[in-house]
Amino acid sequence: MSFPLYFSKKIALSKDNKNNLSRIIIFIGRLSVALGVLVSLITVSTGLGTKYAIKNRLTDFGGAIEVKSTKTNSSYNSSVLNPEGFDIQKLKTIDGVAGLQKVVTVSGILRTEDNFAGIIFKGIGKDFDHNRFKKFLIEGETPQVTEDVFNGNVAISQKIAGDLHKKLNDSVVAIFSKENQKPLYRKFKIVGIYKTDIKMIDDLYIIGGINHARKILGIERSQVGGYEVFLNNSDDLNIVFPKVEDAIGYRNYAEKITDLYPQIVDWINIFDTNIALIIIIMLIVVVTNIIMVLLILIIERTNSIGMLKALGASNVQIRKIFINYTIMIMVPGLLVGNAIGIGLLLIQKLFGVIKLNPENYYVSEVPVDLNPLLILAISAGILFISAIALILPSYLISKISPVKAVKYN
Repeated sequence: MSFPLYFSKKIALSKDNKNNLSRIIIFIGRLSVALGVLVSLITVSTGLGTKYAIKNRLTDFGGAIEVKSTKTNSSYNSSVLNPEGFDIQKLKTIDGVAGLQKVVTVSGILRTEDNFAGIIFKGIGKDFDHNRFKKFLIEGETPQVTEDVFNGNVAISQKIAGDLHKKLNDSVVAIFSKENQKPLYRKFKIVGIYKTDIKMIDDLYIIGGINHARKILGIERSQVGGYEVFLNNSDDLNIVFPKVEDAIGYRNYAEKITDLYPQIVDWINIFDTNIALIIIIMLIVVVTNIIMVLLILIIERTNSIGMLKALGASNVQIRKIFINYTIMIMVPGLLVGNAIGIGLLLIQKLFGVIKLNPENYYVSEVPVDLNPLLILAISAGILFISAIALILPSYLISKISPVKAVKYN
């Protein structure tokens, strides 16, 4: 064991440093470190948790990538995908693609005796991923579609059900308009109620059989309006996207989910700025307090520094002693901050104590991302930056004269 490290431990464990001034200094240092770790940990975990939760809700509802026909206009009515150059097998085998499902969408109105709601009817086929959608279901199930027959069941959002005063197993009438034709009326049975907490989705979408959407739009049963492509990891979106474009032909196009909901993506990106800003502020507070602790400890132990110099210790060795000592003071603060922070985050993750307004935040409770590597990185980062920051103020030791220091009391 090196002399500086050995002497640092002796000082840290010695009862002689437990006078009132030292006790207050050490308490302030540890408190600032604990608060810095606590705030940084909560900020990063909840910030990233919210980002991932919103992004996953978007991609689990409609896929990370949507494939459509170039004939599709700004309306919600699907245009038929062009088969020229469209290689479904190539699309399925792209590395990173978890699956895909066919859809046909058509806009319409749900009507009751005293209210109505504009909706997008999302027609799903037999390849619909019911397990992926299950997380959104509050009651019931999603329609089980075989595509051999017309399925009159639908799943609607909790928001639409509340607006129309409908519940599970109730029937509802949908009206679809066609150009130069009389409106089409369809009666559906509500077999499922879902909630994504994303207003743009919950306000509009109902899930039903694809054959109804095909019939309303007047397209053949073998034709589809688009494909929703799901990925194993949504972070690979920019890598997989060009490969998807290569597999769908030039008469169709692919669109990222991030381009479909730019306002949500912009809102999510604000988290990066907020997280960085809060961490910088916490680092400044922690480093400032730790430097203050070091300087006061040096002044308090000026006599000891003079004795060490008189006994032949170099300035570098003495500086290392005080830097190591200050770092040792930080460690209990790191442990306490992590213990409290992880405890609070676990409570939130398990019980969802803190609720949010989904109309503003797109989630109904604060999500938490408890990544062990993230926790270690925050603590290690604070320790490392503090250690670097202590190098410059520790040069004060070299200015202390052994003769004057020994006389100093």
